[in-house]
Amino acid sequence: MPDASQSEIGILACPGGMEFAQAIYSHLESITAEKMEERARALSRVYGLPRAETIRQINLANDIQLSSGDLDEPVDEHRSRNALVPAKFTRFPNGEFKTEILSSVRNTDIYIVQDVANRYPLRFQKNEPAQTLSVNDHLFCLLMTVDAALQAGALQVTAILPTFPYSRQHKKKGRESLSAARVGQILEYFGVTRLITLDIHSKEIENCFNHLRLENLHGAYQILKMLATVTDLKDENLMVVAPDTGAVDRSKFYASILGRPLGMLYKERDYSRVARSAEKGNITDMKLLGSVKDKTVFLSDDMLGTGGTLIKAMRVLREAGSRQNICAVSLPFFTTAESVESFQKAYDEGLFSRIIGTNAVYHDESLLGREWYLSADITSLFARTVYRLHYNRSLSSLLDDRSVIKDLLKRS
Repeated sequence: MPDASQSEIGILACPGGMEFAQAIYSHLESITAEKMEERARALSRVYGLPRAETIRQINLANDIQLSSGDLDEPVDEHRSRNALVPAKFTRFPNGEFKTEILSSVRNTDIYIVQDVANRYPLRFQKNEPAQTLSVNDHLFCLLMTVDAALQAGALQVTAILPTFPYSRQHKKKGRESLSAARVGQILEYFGVTRLITLDIHSKEIENCFNHLRLENLHGAYQILKMLATVTDLKDENLMVVAPDTGAVDRSKFYASILGRPLGMLYKERDYSRVARSAEKGNITDMKLLGSVKDKTVFLSDDMLGTGGTLIKAMRVLREAGSRQNICAVSLPFFTTAESVESFQKAYDEGLFSRIIGTNAVYHDESLLGREWYLSADITSLFARTVYRLHYNRSLSSLLDDRSVIKDLLKRS
């Protein structure tokens, strides 16, 4: 519970993560106000004090502890100890970045939010044209922001990366880099103490860090909550299919929690070719293990790039007799401009009924406005994680969401 001994929370948004950071901050304010009200009611009951007097005593304790605080604040109202930290970002003509923090963050628990997968134009200066940044640009902007926060006296820095960059380069089969581990080690070297991300491609990446802590969140509850709006979760004809061998564990989780059968698609790739679009992929063959005839098929994967693999998978399932296909992806990149149109064509062809993504990757109405796309909001999950980390509470129920999913199924 918030108390005077705790430092303040500062949410600092890099340009790519501005929308996500503002949503986290909004949820965090609501959570803090709710918890403070619960605490005030409990203290009022225990000590026999009126609620207003209890709040005054809480504020008095905070003012005594934080002797340099603003004494002009109301004494009989809840006070927020969260801040959306203002900052100025500059991108020079040669590509270098500079971050300038515009308010004091000394002794503040800073959470820096960056969406490295944001491919939409961003404006740094009012009179300059908007610029589209690469993953590397976003990552280096994050590094400069981390350094700026620590140089300004932040107590500690946590990086919130809904998408962990280079996460697919986590193992080598030849003379290639292990970039996923190196990115974490670079952040660790810069002074980041903790990473919060969503459905990291390989949990083993955490083994490569010395002191950096990784909190790997899952959006299963939010995805199933959205799935429940388009199909009956207790439908006997509902079936879970893993789109490839790498998605088996995730699909087993869904099949187990829903109590439905599990199938799998096995695909063969030509690794001499690089997937450039949904039509020009490197999948040479795909086989189905299990029967999907007259079934509503639910496929789930951690990320969607060009989408070619998923479209091929849905075509195989429809040819095998599935009634409808519904897909869920935690990280819906849609990495090329043609990706959305490829899915629109597949939808018009009847290959699927819905794609469920999350807002871990920023998109505008060019995707969100499609009738076949549903976006699950996972910012509340990140906000609750920030709150619990800051106040030293357990994350168990957030990292393993089986209990809330079971409650969802009961309500369904």
